[in-house]
This record gives sequence, C-alpha cells and structure tokens, in this order.
Amino acid sequence: MKKLLLILLMVTLHFTLSVAQSVTRTQHRAAVTTDAVTTGNMTIRKPDYICISTDGGREQLIMDGTKFTMTIGGKKHTTDSKKNVQFDTFHKVLKAVINGQPIPASNELTVSTKNGQKTITITPSGKKRRQMFTSFVLVIDAKTNSFIKLRMNGRKTDYTEYTFK
Repeated sequence: MKKLLLILLMVTLHFTLSVAQSVTRTQHRAAVTTDAVTTGNMTIRKPDYICISTDGGREQLIMDGTKFTMTIGGKKHTTDSKKNVQFDTFHKVLKAVINGQPIPASNELTVSTKNGQKTITITPSGKKRRQMFTSFVLVIDAKTNSFIKLRMNGRKTDYTEYTFK
C-alpha cells in the first residue's frame, strides 16, 4: 500500500511541477528611439501553463491550456489557439517543450540545432493583415529543453523578446 501511495504521489508531482526562471523583456518599436527593457519571472506548470510576468506584473504573457492572454501597455488581449490559427502551432510547440516531447511537425515551422541550442521558428500562415505577430522564434537548450529566448516579431521591425536566465 505504501508503494502505491508513493507512486501516486510521484505521478501527481510530475504533472503539477512548477518551474520558475527570471526573465528580461525587450520591446522594440521602430518609432521609438530606445527599447523598453523590463525584468520579471516566468512560471511553468505541466502540462501546458506558462506565465511570463514583467514590470511588476503590468506586462504579462499567459498560456493556460489553449487560452492565451497578453497584457501590453495596460491593454489585455485574449485568444484561443483552437480558434486562432496563428497561435495553434505556437501552442503545440510550447506544450511539447514544457513536457519534454518531440516538436510536432508542421508546414509553419522550422527547427535547427547549433551549439547545443534548438531554434524553432514559427511563421503562421493565414491572413497576415489581422495577425498580431508575423513570426515566433523560440530558442531552447537542446539537452534540457529549458527556454533560452522567445522572440515575437511584429509588423515591420517591431518585436518583443524574452531572454530567460
């Protein structure tokens, strides 16, 4: 009976494991001379929850299952990857990385490995005019699957980049 309880506890901990990392967020806007740089933290809980919070919680990027919530400049934007094609592949990739699974194949992504890092570039298809981001670039440690960098490219040369420590 003790062994059964121990196994049940280990399985429960595996699926609710929380990981925290510090993060630096750089927001680049072509119209602004200086990039906005803030710091904060990232929390990951299996199977598919990520919260990146910077600037004292005023700027957030949250993935909770298929629901994405982004707070930028006090404005909250929400979408669901089931309804938003742009975030569908992004959600599948993040979930695979969190759970240490292989990156799913897709026409919208490329994966390259160099110097112990895996770079995953997601270029969503669909209506470009209405999309918030033109591409996502996720860099992870090839051995540990830990996040190194996430860059979300906007229109023109605008981008938001998270660097994890």
